[in-house]
Amino acid sequence: MSADPTPTPGAPADPDVRAALTAAARRSGFGRVEPGERPTAHALWGAVGGVRGLVESLLPGFLFLVVFTITQEVAPSVLVPLGIAVVFVLVRALTRSPVAPAVIGLVGIGLSAGLALWTGRAEENFLLGFVINGVWLAALLISLLARRPLIGVIAGLLTGDSEWRADPAKRTVLTVATWLWVGMFVLRLGVQVPFYLAEQAAALAATKLLMGLPLYAAVLWITWLMVRAVYARGAETAGSPQKPASE
Repeated sequence: MSADPTPTPGAPADPDVRAALTAAARRSGFGRVEPGERPTAHALWGAVGGVRGLVESLLPGFLFLVVFTITQEVAPSVLVPLGIAVVFVLVRALTRSPVAPAVIGLVGIGLSAGLALWTGRAEENFLLGFVINGVWLAALLISLLARRPLIGVIAGLLTGDSEWRADPAKRTVLTVATWLWVGMFVLRLGVQVPFYLAEQAAALAATKLLMGLPLYAAVLWITWLMVRAVYARGAETAGSPQKPASE
């Protein structure tokens, strides 16, 4: 009986796993534009979820800021955003829109509200966000240490380009793009954690609003431009006719 062959380093991943990863990449904001295509304002608008995505992302945090500034009370400050998150789920269900994004948001808001109510500290409403940012930061840094920058992995999945690491230009640009995302998460944590430690819930809410979707959209746009530039260069190089050899 012959043993199953042992996968060699660098061998293609299992097709089912690769298909699942590719599908996840296409559902991400980055997947709204194929590498090499021209990013547009419409594509960026779609990547952040359009009007509904914008409202669902910003309104709960804005309501927390307003209610807490007026009342200085934990319970109404976290329960009002939780109530609006429930409304978002119901609206999506009634309009037969995809419910998963609103449900994920509801779970996150619910966990954060529960933690704040349990401790009696409004600042704890933001602790889960720190954990999520920290996990993303760790994943990005690990990918860089492994010399497989996460943005490169995503771009490779979207294009079917499994050899991107062999191209020095692609490898450099995709590594820099991954560092750009590292910078975003470091900036978020570096600005917001001191407000958390100082128990400045209103300042924390305000900075989270500014450094949430707006900063994400800006970094996403720059990443699109960087990846498009390197893949467009590769396409032009591959499509250009070769010069005849000199006699």
